[in-house]
Amino acid sequence: MRVLRGVALAAASVVAIAGAGLTAAPASWARPQHADPTFIGSFHHTRQVASTIPGNGDINPYGVAVVRHSRGRLHRGDVLISNFNDKGNLQGTGTTIVEVSPGGKVTQFAQISASGLPGACPGGIGLTTALVVVHGWVIVGSLPSINGLAATSSAGCLLVLDSWGRVRATISGHGINGPWDMTAVSHGRSATLFVTNVLNGTVAAKGGIVHHGTILRLVLSFHRHHVPELRSVTKIGSGFSEQTNATTFVVGPTGVGLGWDGVLYVADTGPNRITAIPDALDRDSSAGTGKVVTSGGWLNSPLGLAIAPNGDVLTVNGGDGRIVETTPSGVQVAMRYLDRSGSPPGNGALFGLAVAPHGEGVYYVDDAANTLRLLS
Repeated sequence: MRVLRGVALAAASVVAIAGAGLTAAPASWARPQHADPTFIGSFHHTRQVASTIPGNGDINPYGVAVVRHSRGRLHRGDVLISNFNDKGNLQGTGTTIVEVSPGGKVTQFAQISASGLPGACPGGIGLTTALVVVHGWVIVGSLPSINGLAATSSAGCLLVLDSWGRVRATISGHGINGPWDMTAVSHGRSATLFVTNVLNGTVAAKGGIVHHGTILRLVLSFHRHHVPELRSVTKIGSGFSEQTNATTFVVGPTGVGLGWDGVLYVADTGPNRITAIPDALDRDSSAGTGKVVTSGGWLNSPLGLAIAPNGDVLTVNGGDGRIVETTPSGVQVAMRYLDRSGSPPGNGALFGLAVAPHGEGVYYVDDAANTLRLLS
């Protein structure tokens, strides 16, 4: 695998950070070459790893992140999952992160209360697909709602948890407005986060489409035994389609993943396409919605996004339960169904995904059954 300007990929980059949003897997996790030139083409089985419902009954798993290094309650190879709904199925009210071992053992990593937070998080707690693990810290997005409806949603924040599941800081303001998905890369004692935001004028439009969705680049520094420090925030993407939706809460730019060449790939859900923002680590201005990589075809409301070990872009469809593999040049080279439940089949089932350690499969959450599953 090529190394990008000496940048080491963070733990969350190997999982879908909502994730779903993920970057390329580290070289040590690269999958051996097979006869099939595509990444997902050599996988033929799906299996349930575990239920993602914790003791408090939260449902609707969204974010997925693989733990690369053991620290505190974080164990190497385990998978973290964030829940967006409470047990009453109200969207934007989920407060829990569960940790699942490769063998299926489930523990509750964190349950976050809106009271007693160490900083501001406008509106409360509703954990989204924006979930990463970096330098032993867990960072998760909150896009909260009072009653499960987008009309009562608020800007939210990023919550910074230590390796024991305790919220140690919040990041709000700075353009953070409905953090929906996220990916991260680490470099030395710093890390760069890429966060999609979907509430810029969305609620005020009352179901109408607006084009104010953004992607922010946040740079954090990490010092031993200290809470990560926010160093800078830069808007590198803007003008993305956003819309509130009675069924899906909000439709806007979702999964993000950093390619080997420094291009940030975006699952632009509303227009049903993948776009690319060049020089994502270095640019000091917005690239708008970026260049269209591919649209239509096998895509059907792409949500979670990850970068495969071969550099291809993996997305899961919110509309029909499929995973699609697309080359950086825009060729859709492979697809397969991960869920065919419901009507229409697979609708609303998929969200976050992550490449498994050593490239031996793809972890994904199935919202229809509240489970973590593995394609291998």
